[in-house]
Amino acid sequence: MIHTTTSLRVRYGETDPMKYVYYGNYAEYFEVGRVELFRSIGIPYNEIENQGIWLPVSEYKIKYLRPALYDQKLIIHTYVKKIPGVRIEFEYEIFNEENVKITEASTTLFFLDAKTNKVIQCPKFLMQLVKENWKE
Repeated sequence: MIHTTTSLRVRYGETDPMKYVYYGNYAEYFEVGRVELFRSIGIPYNEIENQGIWLPVSEYKIKYLRPALYDQKLIIHTYVKKIPGVRIEFEYEIFNEENVKITEASTTLFFLDAKTNKVIQCPKFLMQLVKENWKE
């Protein structure tokens, strides 16, 4: 398993009139978690793209447990719990400042060769980093 945490503060423009985070903004929070997970294992997301690999999202599932509110500090836990194949699965938990879990989610992305537009196995350079950073 690979696990990282990152934090962010809810900005006013991310909220609805009740000062709750608008539901569509959670996808961006999860993207922040994914990008930071890749960075934590030694590769910026941009470098994956520079290597000719795209990672489109093919599945997104979310469960809202409590609202995130304007100006709250959120802690995003991001996990990869399975070794990737043609897909890589991420799981997320978001906690508020009181350490209460407010959201659970998962996304599945697949590896796409940017030149051929074909689905491929996780590239060797990335698989090596995953294995080097894997913790039981």
